[in-house]
Amino acid sequence: MLLVTGVSGALGSLVAARLAGRADVVLGTRAADTAATTDTTGAAEASRAAEASRAARAGLPGTRRVDFDAPETLPEAFAGVDTLLLVSAGYGEDDTVAARHGAAISAAERAGVRHVVYTSLSGDGDHLAYALAHRWTERRLRRSTTLDWTILRNGLYAELLAQLAAPDAENRITGPLGEGRLAAVAREDLADVAVAVATDPAAHRNRVYELVGERPLGGAELAEALGATYAPGTLADARTAVAASGAVPFQVPMVASTYSAIAHGFLDGTGVESDLRALLGGREPLDALDVFVKAVREG
Repeated sequence: MLLVTGVSGALGSLVAARLAGRADVVLGTRAADTAATTDTTGAAEASRAAEASRAARAGLPGTRRVDFDAPETLPEAFAGVDTLLLVSAGYGEDDTVAARHGAAISAAERAGVRHVVYTSLSGDGDHLAYALAHRWTERRLRRSTTLDWTILRNGLYAELLAQLAAPDAENRITGPLGEGRLAAVAREDLADVAVAVATDPAAHRNRVYELVGERPLGGAELAEALGATYAPGTLADARTAVAASGAVPFQVPMVASTYSAIAHGFLDGTGVESDLRALLGGREPLDALDVFVKAVREG
């Protein structure tokens, strides 16, 4: 049996939708009737994820409560599970996220789970403020004496660019991307890869896959696609704006480090060799620019 966690989130709901109708799959969510997204996206995105999650759950035989902040829920949730698709619960401070993932992995070991597939962060993302918890989780899996594992090092979403590079009221993109570029990847493609790996885990035993886009995008290109103007501000401006938006404290360095890593050329895809196309069965990945434009226009 395959258990997919995080099906109330934007990525997990897409995975769940692809597995609808399979009797050998169960879904895990913090609360069966709650769809609070764990991605740092806007309300519209959260609403779409909630709707997709509910629709996916309707086509599957069962939903189990999986709350990493309540480890007592995990033994029952993991009972009878052979493969765990652990969708990162990366919304929090490092110690919080590491505790969540540690609880999940320990519970999987005790429950006799054979294989954990973990959605991590691309190898060129080590300069990001949220990288540490991902690398800690990877290390914890490697040190397990009972689990096989596969690590999916996901690049940053093309949909995320709709937040980082959204035009302002004057139709200007002011996000401080500098002259840098992001090898963004469509969330739909990452969902396809996760399903392919999690439903045939033995073929991917103890492998690490880099999943970044093939077409790095810069601020000027994003602006041109929207008929907007690219007028990048400073990192200080961005940090101030995020802090003033009502973001919780840990979100401020997350966003600022993302801008900085892009602007300074660390996320353009040249630092890793992507396995994306191969794991998509050779098909061409979705065009990240098209995904970005669609996400901006859908708001």
